[in-house]
Amino acid sequence: MAISSFSGGLDMQATSGWIGKKPTKTIYQYNQVGDRVEECKEVIVHTFKMDDVEDPDLYAAEPLWNWQQSDIGKWIMEHAAESPKWHRHADPYNYGYVFQVHAKLTGPALTEWFLRYGNKSSSD
Repeated sequence: MAISSFSGGLDMQATSGWIGKKPTKTIYQYNQVGDRVEECKEVIVHTFKMDDVEDPDLYAAEPLWNWQQSDIGKWIMEHAAESPKWHRHADPYNYGYVFQVHAKLTGPALTEWFLRYGNKSSSD
């Protein structure tokens, strides 16, 4: 999406990065775990908003770190099939940014996450 004069100078390009080590291979919908094949789902495990700042990725470091050190963040970092990934999107209604953390979880871990944390994953 291109920047327009209407956008007020916001960088409208989506950006993303890894929390932790970048995986050495891509995990698709089905993965082999030991001697069986398991389905893997990507879910949004955390969301937060930020006002328009000069370097949003730099300012997002603290909320991402605080989430990673929380009970939910520690659990996701331990049980995710690969390192969680963050995504930044422009929020044109509030002239800021929305950050989302995505994690890939296998069946048992996904069920446990929904039972443990359910709707607690977002800071909205």
